[in-house]
Amino acid sequence: MLKGHFKSAGASIEVGAADYLFPVEELDTTVHQYRDAQLALDDVDGERVILVAPTNLASSYHLTQHALTAIPIESLSSAVQTRIDDTIDAPLETFELIQIGKWNSNSSNHSLAEFTDA
Repeated sequence: MLKGHFKSAGASIEVGAADYLFPVEELDTTVHQYRDAQLALDDVDGERVILVAPTNLASSYHLTQHALTAIPIESLSSAVQTRIDDTIDAPLETFELIQIGKWNSNSSNHSLAEFTDA
């Protein structure tokens, strides 16, 4: 089951159009990854998140292999903010975070769970 704002994001940018965000380690901004990204995304309503979305199977695989990342929009340079603003339809100031990647919730393995009461 998908968790986070993967389906509830207020806007999305196709991964090919967001090439200026990669590699995230080289961005001169605040970058939250792994658990810190989960906590940051949990604190924000989905409509206030811009999602970097896959366009095909290869980009989906790339994003799945990428660590869950949350980037505060206000910490980005004005040049990057302008590029994002040109890409999305809504005003940039209505968003707080950019989400790259996704994480899955824990779910029981139903095929094994059937035998726990035996």
